[in-house]
Order: sequence, then structure tokens, then C-alpha cells
Amino acid sequence: MEIRRLSVPDAYEVTPVQHRDGRGAFLEWFREDVFEAEVGRPFRLRQANVSVSRLGALRGVHFADVPPGQAKYVTCLSGSVLDVVVDLRVGSPTFGRWDAVELDDVSRRAVFLSEGLGHGFVARTDGAVVSYLCSEGYAPGREHGVMPFDPDLGVDWGAPAERLLLSPKDEAAPTLAQARADGLLPDYRACRALYAASAS
Repeated sequence: MEIRRLSVPDAYEVTPVQHRDGRGAFLEWFREDVFEAEVGRPFRLRQANVSVSRLGALRGVHFADVPPGQAKYVTCLSGSVLDVVVDLRVGSPTFGRWDAVELDDVSRRAVFLSEGLGHGFVARTDGAVVSYLCSEGYAPGREHGVMPFDPDLGVDWGAPAERLLLSPKDEAAPTLAQARADGLLPDYRACRALYAASAS
């Protein structure tokens, strides 16, 4: 298993080793010891989710209040998605930066994003199945979003906005500037303190 840091700090791309034979393939898509050695803290699993998306479905950009936040370990079990991580932490040196990783059923890559980072993806195939391991359970009052087509973010979703499918909630999400003005975005120092506490 190879773990690589993304350009957004505290986010990682995980590439598993696949063992293939005449029956198919076997891989370890999460290893706690390898993960903790690279990231420097454990991943506490509290909830596991699966989404199935039509071609062109865009989910995100989502984030949760910190504390407690919600770290995610995400992989695509079937099909292909473009997975995007956005630094939404006010005060971060890379505030507003994003990075993208293609997750699919060939490479079997995964992405880990720490608490306070924004997450979204767009389905590149019909029926794309995405699995999320989450450090905290879903809590509607603590969940937020940022408009995925905000020009201040400039995320390249790989297709024009008019060809992508959003939920009404994501369509109505505030811009990055609006979310910041409304005090919705996570604080970088609070996030770093949370990471340090979970490592001890």
C-alpha cells in the first residue's frame, strides 16, 4: 500500500497492492497500521456509507463543523468518479486550494481527508458506487456545503456545469465567501488542535 500526500495538506491518496490470479483480485484497501504510520494518527471509524450515482451526478462540496468534524476514507467500488478535496479551513496557508484524484474499480485507489476539509465527487460512469468510512456519524445540524461551481474555488469537474446533476441542497449551497462571512467554515487552528489531540 502506497500513501501519497495531496497538494491540500492533511489529505492523502492511497494506492493498494492488488494480488491477481485466475479467480480475480484481492487487495487491502485499508490497513490501520500503515495508515497511522503515514498520517501520524489513527482513523476512528464511526459510520460507513455507500452512494450509487448516475453518470454526471455531482455530490458536494460537503464539510462538517469542527469539532468534532468528520474525516473520510473514500473509495470507488464500481465504476469511476473524480474525487475532489478542498481546503475550507479559515487561516490555512492553502485556504481555497483543491486537488482531485480519479477513483475507480481498476486502480482501487482511495482518498483520506481530515476533518475540516471539503469533499465532493462527480460520477464518470453510470451506477458509480462509492464507499465512505467516516470518523463521526451524520448529524444534520453540523453538516454544510459550498457551491461546487463557485468561481473563487475554480474546481475543474471535468464537464460543464449544465451537464452535471446536483441535489437541490447542493444547488442552493453558499459560495465560499458567503460561507466564510456566515461563520460556517472550519477554523484552521481548531482543526490542527483536533489532529494533534487524536494523535496523542
